[in-house]
Amino acid sequence: MLLLRLLILVLLLAALPQAGLAVEKAAAERQFRNWLQETVWPRARAEGVSRAVFEKALGGVTLNWKLPELVPPGSAAPKSQKQAEFGAPARYFSRNQLDGATSVGRQMARRHAKALKAAEAATGVPGRIILAVWGRESGYGRVPIRHDAFEVLATKGFMSTRKAFFTGELIAALKIAEMGAAPGGKLKSSWAGALGQPQFMPSRYLQFATDGDGDGRADIWGSEADTIASIAAYLDHFGWVPGRDWGFEVKVPASVSCTLEGPDQGRPISEWARMGITRVSGRPFPEHERGEVGYLMMPAGRKGPAFIVTPNFYVLKAYNESDLYALFVGHVGDRIQYGMDDFKGLWRKLDKLDRAGVAAMQRALESRGHDVGGADGLAGFKTRRSIGRWQEAKGRAATCFPDRGVIDALAG
Repeated sequence: MLLLRLLILVLLLAALPQAGLAVEKAAAERQFRNWLQETVWPRARAEGVSRAVFEKALGGVTLNWKLPELVPPGSAAPKSQKQAEFGAPARYFSRNQLDGATSVGRQMARRHAKALKAAEAATGVPGRIILAVWGRESGYGRVPIRHDAFEVLATKGFMSTRKAFFTGELIAALKIAEMGAAPGGKLKSSWAGALGQPQFMPSRYLQFATDGDGDGRADIWGSEADTIASIAAYLDHFGWVPGRDWGFEVKVPASVSCTLEGPDQGRPISEWARMGITRVSGRPFPEHERGEVGYLMMPAGRKGPAFIVTPNFYVLKAYNESDLYALFVGHVGDRIQYGMDDFKGLWRKLDKLDRAGVAAMQRALESRGHDVGGADGLAGFKTRRSIGRWQEAKGRAATCFPDRGVIDALAG
């Protein structure tokens, strides 16, 4: 009998955390409903959204507790986030991803030649770049998009690390619903709230969605021509320079410091060449590019491939603020049109670091007078070159990339 009582007690104690969690979730759901009515609805109404559309979109929506980066009411923001880009950037350029994006991209280039030509004529954005973005974002429309956009955006607007941003996107999504733009009246998105084949956030749809097939609608869900035209319009808006490439893989001699990286340290490409930087292909830089400004870009410092990039590289980053994303798009575009091989430089094995560790390193560099661009836990170009400058000042070989040794030395 005593054993039975102990067993019951253990089961009751084990159930207590779950019971408490259920109560907390129920309370959060009530707060969520109040937030929709008291915060979201007045803003939506002011933007021209009808009550009928608001109720249809959000009347039955509940919080999606499975989404990442949530901060429930009364909770602290998550502190440690793994960032694959730090540990293994080579994964971004896996054989399957490169080959798949390239082979299907070539098929799409033939199938949609007319739409691509029209988009390039209108914006100056090359068809190969449009295709590469399309492939990266949605696998040329083949990747299923299953999330309810209103559930995602409402959940993240109510309790995420970027509540103001996602609340604004929720309002934009309601405006799209008011327009009747979504096929079948259903707005599907990624886990982050991005819509359609170009994966536009709702506000970007309102800005850049373009009717490419002439039917009077900008359908980025079902129309390939509209998708192509919309991606081109987006890149054009952010400053794509017609006639220029995105960049070139290069060899950087030891005499050229990796601390020269960054879009604020540009110089004519001919000057980079005079410093000893050469293309890995062995070919000279194109004559029309030599007098134009280029920028040194080393996404893994001395531990990976190096590039001289043009302003168009940073236009690609306006689509996704990641060096690796922009490299992938430029590289796949080149493979689609020119049949280029893999990068020649090797991605060396890197220490696996989390964002909390990188942020601590950034704060240590800031305390020593370095501008790392903010202690955000991301190894951007300002952080990379700050590491290099610190290493050079200490008489170390400059790698311009975080590793466990750098973090430990700065913490000491």
